[in-house]
Amino acid sequence: MIGSFVWDVIHGRDPRAVAVEEWGGITYALSAFDAALSNDWQMVPLARVGSDLHVHACDYLRTLRRVAPDAQAIAVPYPNNRVELRYHSDERRSEVLTGGVPPWPWQGLKPLLRDLDALYINLISGFELELETAQLIRQHFAGPIYLDVHSLTLALEPDGLRTLRPLPNAAQWLACADVVQMNEDELAMLAPDPMALAASALAQQVSALVVTLGARGAAYFLAPGFDRIGDRARRGAGTSVLGTIRTARVAAERVDVKGRDGDPTGCGDVFGATLFSRLLGGDTFTDALHAATKAAARNVAYRGARGLAHHLRGELVPS
Repeated sequence: MIGSFVWDVIHGRDPRAVAVEEWGGITYALSAFDAALSNDWQMVPLARVGSDLHVHACDYLRTLRRVAPDAQAIAVPYPNNRVELRYHSDERRSEVLTGGVPPWPWQGLKPLLRDLDALYINLISGFELELETAQLIRQHFAGPIYLDVHSLTLALEPDGLRTLRPLPNAAQWLACADVVQMNEDELAMLAPDPMALAASALAQQVSALVVTLGARGAAYFLAPGFDRIGDRARRGAGTSVLGTIRTARVAAERVDVKGRDGDPTGCGDVFGATLFSRLLGGDTFTDALHAATKAAARNVAYRGARGLAHHLRGELVPS
């Protein structure tokens, strides 16, 4: 897993409450993988963490069951990423980023990929990888790759405010993965025509493109012949897409939050991690997608990442 640990300060999630400080970033995906992976899989977080929060990140990893025994967060001599989130509605928020964890250098990342069987990339900050490094991963890594575009479409203003921006080289980024996830805002920054974007991506060996739609669920575009993660191996490099692209929308699950407002923080990360977990476990794409929508809905009824894996498994959360 490639992503960033982020320390969140969240305003407006509950208008009656003070701001909440807690782990965010890749911790939501880690929790979902911890809950959804089958027993023959383990997580290896490839996350560079600022020295100011490295000990706390390692403590968090020890709360998870499916982290490989020798895996740990990787300390770097920079302040860790911190984000101030202000919710304006359930699906609209502003973000201000501080901190300075730099991108992975290819020579540092390459040996860490050697023993991995699959790779989940979530561009939490948008700065985890440069395009050249992502392309080298695609060239050298033989296993399935899942890419969540996330903050790749966000510019960083001088005051740290994240603002949407069109993504240069969008087609080249999408070609770096087998399954690509984005939300509606991110999609709009990639191309004006979703079908044209999907056709272009699938022609470059992307097998599935998934767009999360918040309370309306998720839409997907599948390459001809793709139904399970193993189908990607039958699509040789340089071949074109032959057949009809399959596309559909899956409705969101109803959420029971027992008389209080739900919390959408991390829903996209939980969705994507669950989808990839179930694909790796052998599910069909449609079965994996339904599991992902259920997990995202369950996440709405919980606040924060600590204890989230227990909640997603339907267990009592330790106090």
